Amino acid sequence: MLYWLHEFLDINLLGYITIRAGVAFFIALLLTLYLLPKFIRWAQRTSSVQPINEWAPESHQAKASTPTMGGVVFIGATIFASLLTIKLSNAYALGALLTLALFSLIGFQDDYAKIRKNENLAGLKARTKLLLQIISALIVACFICFFADFNTDLYIPFVKNPLLDMGSFAIILWVLVIIATSNAVNLTDGLDGLATVPSIVALTTFSIIIYITGNVKISSYLLMPNFEVSEVAIIASALIGALTGFLWHNCHPAEVFMGDSGSLTIGAFLGYLAIISKSEILLLLIGSIFVIETLSVILQVGSYKLRNKRVFLMAPIHHHFEMKNWAENKIIVRFWIIAILSNIIALITLKIR
Repeated sequence: MLYWLHEFLDINLLGYITIRAGVAFFIALLLTLYLLPKFIRWAQRTSSVQPINEWAPESHQAKASTPTMGGVVFIGATIFASLLTIKLSNAYALGALLTLALFSLIGFQDDYAKIRKNENLAGLKARTKLLLQIISALIVACFICFFADFNTDLYIPFVKNPLLDMGSFAIILWVLVIIATSNAVNLTDGLDGLATVPSIVALTTFSIIIYITGNVKISSYLLMPNFEVSEVAIIASALIGALTGFLWHNCHPAEVFMGDSGSLTIGAFLGYLAIISKSEILLLLIGSIFVIETLSVILQVGSYKLRNKRVFLMAPIHHHFEMKNWAENKIIVRFWIIAILSNIIALITLKIR
């Protein structure tokens, strides 16, 4: 809509990515702040609350009455704000909206099944959820490869030229990146605000990288690849705004949880941003907290199966620190600090090529 006003009413100000990104941020922020209290009251009336896993630390049992599925609100606000502000003819922006829509539907199905059966492990079966993620990620990967005609070169940090052309194997890598990041954020979402702030930080970093990648002059100066992906920075900005509004109610003690409808979608979207900004490898640093959480689970499961011994008191690793009697706020804030520092380092690498 704003881009339409720019084109047909000749309002030049609305043609700028930064202006529309700012507008999208505040639309999503205000919409989330307005809708979320209403959603919380509705969820409490209908008992749409978070079922707690019986194996979770004892302190989590007090959270059993907390509404969940808040992701529906902030993802909906993000999509609405984006539709009002982006250039709808941009294929990469459409791919971003497609990613948000597909993975939010998967997460909603999982959340709804848990709420209906009042059991944390009663959501979608693991194989069913993974199959749906693979299908959705494959749709997105094929969309940007064939419809957007996206470059299949692989870039690595500190090197200005592509390492190799992946060809058809690019689709396999992109599917893996989207699924892995989606599940990594989902694993991290275990404490109040723990996944929210690292997601905001990662989205901010990717917004900067995508804006640079879509700008001919800046990308040329920094020796980075150039593609017409800048419109996606507007959608990322909208999600940052929506998550900021969500954090208002999600900070400790949380009044609402994002649920799989939020965490799976955020992760998939971060994976998509990594792909279109040619930052698949840099994603490991940008999403450091998500990587650490995922590795802790892999190490725990692998060690127990191979040696019948646990590496951590409980996995993911934030539960390990809970078992060591760290205060929940201390765990959360320290993880936030790690996320911020790793993203600063990631941005520094852009100049070192």
